[in-house]
Amino acid sequence: MDEPGTGTAAEWQPPQELSIRFVGSGSEYFRIWIVNLLLTLVTIGFYHPFAKARRLVYFHGATEVGGQPLAFLGDPRKMLRGHVLMLVMVGAYAVAIRVSPVAGAVAVGAFALLWPALWHSSLRFRLANTAWRGLRLRFTGSRLGAYGVMAVPMLAAATTVLGAAFTEQPAEPPGQRAAGSAEAAAGLLVLLPLLLAMLLMPLLVWSMRRYQHGHYAWGSQVCTFKARIGAYYGVFFVSGLLSAAAALVVGGVLFLGALALGGMRAGFSGAVLVTLLALVGYLVVGSVAGGYFGARVQNLSWNGTRAPDISFQSAVPAGDLVLLMLKNWLLIAVTLGLYYPFAAVASARLRLQAVKVLAGPGLLATVAAAAQGDESAAGDAAGDLIGIDVGL
Repeated sequence: MDEPGTGTAAEWQPPQELSIRFVGSGSEYFRIWIVNLLLTLVTIGFYHPFAKARRLVYFHGATEVGGQPLAFLGDPRKMLRGHVLMLVMVGAYAVAIRVSPVAGAVAVGAFALLWPALWHSSLRFRLANTAWRGLRLRFTGSRLGAYGVMAVPMLAAATTVLGAAFTEQPAEPPGQRAAGSAEAAAGLLVLLPLLLAMLLMPLLVWSMRRYQHGHYAWGSQVCTFKARIGAYYGVFFVSGLLSAAAALVVGGVLFLGALALGGMRAGFSGAVLVTLLALVGYLVVGSVAGGYFGARVQNLSWNGTRAPDISFQSAVPAGDLVLLMLKNWLLIAVTLGLYYPFAAVASARLRLQAVKVLAGPGLLATVAAAAQGDESAAGDAAGDLIGIDVGL
């Protein structure tokens, strides 16, 4: 076999770079968003699945891959099933917790046991109803795999419930109490979930990305996930350092500001100013940590996603995302939420246009066959779906 680059064009072809462009605008999405918001309020939330379908149709249609837009083909009536199911589950918990803490814990447990299945169904529904040039995407992950991923947070949650139940046991008389045993055990069970969260959260994020990205399929192309877990632990570590550094700087500024205002005896106006500064400081800390985290996780996840004839290149600049998040949150706060559609469009544009798709001849041939009406290329990906989307 000839080495790549030494054979004829028929034997080897370099992958075609498909750039991604987002052509939506904040003013266009604002009109969709405000109507969705009003109708959701008027219908007491029952319009939410239809609002979400309109949003997905707009954002998919505004995302062009290689000059061709994506399409969202989901039926909002099927999405309504998932929405109603979620409302029923939340309502059941609200009723159960009023009956007794034990009933509330049982309701939470039932919800936790059902959640991985809902997550799996939602992924299949969303991918099966996303198409490009007539070819629908697929999700090949199993429901058992979803339960395997969610075993990590379920373990932490079970430990939390156990710790809370243990601490509520009636105290024994001082003379019959083993020296510090109950308090020590209860304290350990309460702190254990926090320790588990610190240690297992990077594992959870990596596992979720591996489950999602490792089961994306496009025609005959099924992706694998090559990103290493150590890189995710590194992202969490650096994000924590950035959060601590930003918090120290913001805290120092607030402390000096409070001292200055106290010296001037500013009174109520000074308290309001300190509160506003604290809010801005909170947004700064969240934007620094969230922007770095979001950029690094996106780049790691997509750069580690491969298929025989597909690869991805993601290069979201962390600094640009930090500044954009800070700008978006400040303007959302100043406009009392009305800037949200513009923020969503700006964020989508930055994240999407930082990604490139490298498509080999196998994928392009499959897409061409699908565009000519080859139904076997697309497959019946939605045939065995529950038919719900829970917004994941």
